[in-house]
Amino acid sequence: MNTRTLLLVAVVAVWAAAAGRATAASAVGLWEEIRNVDDPKIQELGRWAVVAANKRAGAPTNALTFNRVYSAEKQVVAGLSYRLHLEASSSGAIYARYVAVVYQQAGANTRELVSFQPTY
Repeated sequence: MNTRTLLLVAVVAVWAAAAGRATAASAVGLWEEIRNVDDPKIQELGRWAVVAANKRAGAPTNALTFNRVYSAEKQVVAGLSYRLHLEASSSGAIYARYVAVVYQQAGANTRELVSFQPTY
């Protein structure tokens, strides 16, 4: 290879490396769709969120019953935040939709229910 070709390859390699870092850095803090909401981990997070919302409200543990997560997103922070769009029902078998935000701390087995709101 001649000097010009080597220089061009080096410039392209540096540009590609910089572009890759910029893309990864920009993903931090942005909400990203979770395509497989049927993943048992995502469904379990939704179930946990409903139980935690019942406890927070001081309601009986079966006041709301988890049905399913139908849409979800994740956000990379100092851990992971999940925004779960879910369906739950009350004892009267009335189905309603809610949005729950659950935070999981990186490296620890801890969860926090950040918010749980009905959607209209």
